[in-house]
Parts: sequence; C-alpha cells; structure tokens
Amino acid sequence: MKNVAVIGAGTMGNGIAHTFAQSGFNVQLIDVSEHALKKGIQTIATNLDRMVAKEKITEADKTTTLNHIESFTDLKKGVAKADLIVEAATENLELKLKIFKEIDQFSLESAILATNTSSISITQIAAVTAKPERVIGMHFMNPVPIMKLVEIIRGYNTSDDVTKTIMALSKTLGKEPVEVNDYPGFVANRILMPMLNESIETLYNGVAGVHEIDTVMKLGMAHPMGPLQLADFIGLDVCLSILNVMYDGFKNPKYAPCPLLVNMVRAGKLGVKSGEGFYDYSENKKAEKISKQFLK
Repeated sequence: MKNVAVIGAGTMGNGIAHTFAQSGFNVQLIDVSEHALKKGIQTIATNLDRMVAKEKITEADKTTTLNHIESFTDLKKGVAKADLIVEAATENLELKLKIFKEIDQFSLESAILATNTSSISITQIAAVTAKPERVIGMHFMNPVPIMKLVEIIRGYNTSDDVTKTIMALSKTLGKEPVEVNDYPGFVANRILMPMLNESIETLYNGVAGVHEIDTVMKLGMAHPMGPLQLADFIGLDVCLSILNVMYDGFKNPKYAPCPLLVNMVRAGKLGVKSGEGFYDYSENKKAEKISKQFLK
C-alpha cells in the first residue's frame, strides 16, 4: 500500500494526511476548497516546525513529509490511484453517503474505503457502495499526529482481510488500533459524549461555573483537560452531531443534547474554531495556549 487519499483538509483530514505522509506514504489530500487545502497544508507545516523545534524530527524529515503530499480539488483525480481512501469530511450522514457513492465509482477495484466518522454507522455508509466488504471505519483521535488510539470499526459486511490489513496498517503509523463493533458512537464517543453533555447540563442547571466544573474534573479525576474545554476543542457542532446520531440510534433520553449546547451551536459559538464557546478564544494567543496545553 503506497498511495493514500484523504478526503477533507480540515482538522482531522490534515492530521491524518500528516500522519500518513510522515510514515512514508504518498498522500493525495482532497477538498472542494482550494483555500481549505492551502490552510490544511500550512497547518501540517506548522506542526512539523514544532516537531523540529523539539528535535523530534529534522528539517530534512519535514521537507520529505511535505513532499509526500499532493493536493486536489477534483475528487475523481484525487482517488484515481489510491490503495486506501480515508474520508474525513464533516460528521454529516448525507454528505458522507454522497462522497462514498462517488469514491466507489472512481476508485480502484482493489481500494479499501475507510471513514473517519466518530459515530455514524459503517454498515449504512457501506450500503451505498458496490463493495461493502471493503468499507471500514478508521476513527482517529484529535490531534491525529499525537494521539495513539485508532478505533477500527468493521461494518456488517467488512471482510476479515480488510480488517486485518487496516489493523496492521495502523500499527505501521505508530498507532494502537482497537477493533470495535458498529453501534452508534462506537466506544470512544459512546462513553465520552454523555460525560461532556452531563457537564453542559451541570452548567445549564447552575450547579457550578465553567472554570469550576473543569477544575473539579482536572484535579479530582486527573483529566488533562476539563470537559467543557475539551468540548470547545472538539467543536460544539461536532459534539451536537454525535449526540444526535446516538439519540436517533438508541432512542434513549440519556443521549439527548442539552438545550444549552443546542442554543450555543445555533448562535455560532462552536468553541476554538469560531473564537468562542465555553471559553473566549477571540485572541489567537488564547486559542493557541489551549491547544498547546493539550499537545504537551
């Protein structure tokens, strides 16, 4: 496996592209927006600069990694020679189904089609393709170059060979793959999102303030980042989407999003990415400080 196409140049997409390129793969980074592609590659370059400064890699390693990445706005051209395609678009079912219909049509017959979805059914996504046995979930954690875990989710029809291949491939990236079954939220978000939602409920009910809730969880539960700060880092819109997927999938009120979360997303207060969430990131330095704290 030499060529890996990554669809989506946002936070997860550029992190996945970075990780594969640094491991020696030829990466085709695809996005409909030329601006998003330039921003994504600049993010990769900035993160590589940090690694050079910490003497984890050399300048030559940085150059080699960037040379492994080619950008495309044309999906058909981008996936044409890929052995593996990793979709990392927005957590939206209709968008993902549309993308998978297209890559199924344009990709090599032998290509493995993976999705970085954090909650949506792999079986449902695979059903729109002609080769559901070659569709699998690869749920990377953010920030991708740093975090070791990859949830490997096999759909109902995913073959044993594809699962074994992706498990082995994840290890070559320096990751720890964990195979889980295809249920809403899988393992990571089925456990994490109710905790974040309950933290928002605790704030909504006036039990304590933002700083107090996060301090209790950091000092009392040894969490590296408080739940409200983590929700900001993930993106409140992403948290809402995942909770909605789980609520629709399980029909259980414990997954119902807190009204405060719903209203904040409606108001465009999405966390770090929008400049304001539970914390104020209006100054770039503030957002940067939060991100660096998590990356330590």
